[in-house]
This record gives sequence, C-alpha cells and structure tokens, in this order.
Amino acid sequence: MRKKIVVATGVVVVAVGAYFLTGSVEKKEPIKIDAQEIKQLVQEYSVGNIENLSASITSKQLIVTGGEVDPLTYDLPENEFFVSIAPYIEGTHPCATHSLTGCQGEMVKQEFSVNIEDMEGNVILDQTMKSQSNGFIDLWLPHDKKYRITIVHGGKSAESEISTFESDNTCITTMQLLGGKSA
Repeated sequence: MRKKIVVATGVVVVAVGAYFLTGSVEKKEPIKIDAQEIKQLVQEYSVGNIENLSASITSKQLIVTGGEVDPLTYDLPENEFFVSIAPYIEGTHPCATHSLTGCQGEMVKQEFSVNIEDMEGNVILDQTMKSQSNGFIDLWLPHDKKYRITIVHGGKSAESEISTFESDNTCITTMQLLGGKSA
C-alpha cells in the first residue's frame, strides 16, 4: 500500500510540475511582416548593419538570436526562397543554413555575371551582381523549383543546379570558379 501511495504521489508531482512548466513557457508565434519589410531586414543583417545579434535563415524563417532578447523568428514570403551563394577560387566552408551574420565567403565585393534559368530554359536572372562584404550574393527566387545557375568572374566560371524546395539549403558554398568562360 505504501508503495502505491509513493508512486501515486510521484506521478501527481510530475504531472503538476509538467503543467506549470508548460503553462509558464510562452510559445512565441513567428513575427509576420510584409515581403518588402522582411527582405529589407534580411539585407540589413546580411550587410552587417545590425550588430550584436546573430541571424540565420532557413527556407521558411529568419531566426534572430543574441543580446538581451529571446530568439525572434520571422516568416519569409510564402512564394519566394532566399538563397545566398559564395563563389570561390581557393577556399570555402561547408554550410546548409545560411548565417547572415556569420558566414564569410572568399570573394568580397567583387563583380560576377550571374545567369539563372529554370529547367525549361526560361531566364530568371541574367545580370552583373556584386558580392557583399561577406563574399555572398543574396538572391530571392520563386519557391518549389529547380534552377541551373552559372556564375562567371575573371575568365573563370562555375555551374550548378540548385532548388528552392522547403528542405533545400539556403547557403551555397560549393561553386568553385574554374578556368573557362570569360566575363
């Protein structure tokens, strides 16, 4: 009988503790702001205009941590996918989820010819772009598609296929520029 009372008391204590714990933990919903505002916020973190906080970006959310605040999450536009590409010649780093405030690419503030086509051959982007001070080129592409991307710089080029599905990487650090096409 004594064992049953001890076990029952233990179960009650655990249940009450769990109730208070889950009741006191606030479940924060992602912050919803319009597409232009979220793009501007991502850009501000990416170029280093916001200090003392860390920001990373998944296929669905911008996640901000650090400082005196609890982590904040912002929903990204539903029909657009953020991807950041760091072309390189000598060195790179493995990455899947882009850290807007931590990832550093090799080729800082350099111009690249960037061409992106969907798998049907439709041109999505064909322009000269400059990498940021973190060595990355930030892009917003339509969601749920596959693309062929070609990056050219100084007579060297890199080609790759990327996709913008929910489980895809937001950080592309695998595009090594090799001899070939001219800019």
